[in-house]
Amino acid sequence: MTESGANLLALLRELDDPQWLEWPATYDRNAVAARFGELVTRLESDFGVPCVAEQDTQDSSEFGRVIVPAEATVCGTRLVVCVSKFGSLALVCAENPGAFLGTQDAQDEGELDAVDLASVERVLIELGFTVVPEELVESDYDGPSRAHLYAQRPTWWDRFFGTF
Repeated sequence: MTESGANLLALLRELDDPQWLEWPATYDRNAVAARFGELVTRLESDFGVPCVAEQDTQDSSEFGRVIVPAEATVCGTRLVVCVSKFGSLALVCAENPGAFLGTQDAQDEGELDAVDLASVERVLIELGFTVVPEELVESDYDGPSRAHLYAQRPTWWDRFFGTF
């Protein structure tokens, strides 16, 4: 694992509080909604198209998703940006979470353009999000909240983006 991957995994472990499963103790729904709205506006401006936004996912640690339509991307595959209620975590994936083994796999298959990915990640970073690679959140979860996750093989995705 790279140093940045180790740092991100350390952040996930730090945010993992078994007392607060759906959102952290410091969760401010209005602040998250405002930043999410800024994200939608920036992506629509950068890609030049309206983006579908879903928010307030019930019984989930995911706040919402923004979908950049396929026709606006270089490869013709939609981009999905998932935003967690925890620590301003966000991830970018081609088509849907789990459709590929990760962003590198999607790029290798010609479904995710590096420039599109960099554009989305730049916006996320400028808005204060922490971009977590899909490859990392799909790794096995081994934290203290395990009993509350219903997947047979829970992942960090289940913990910070999944439903309860």
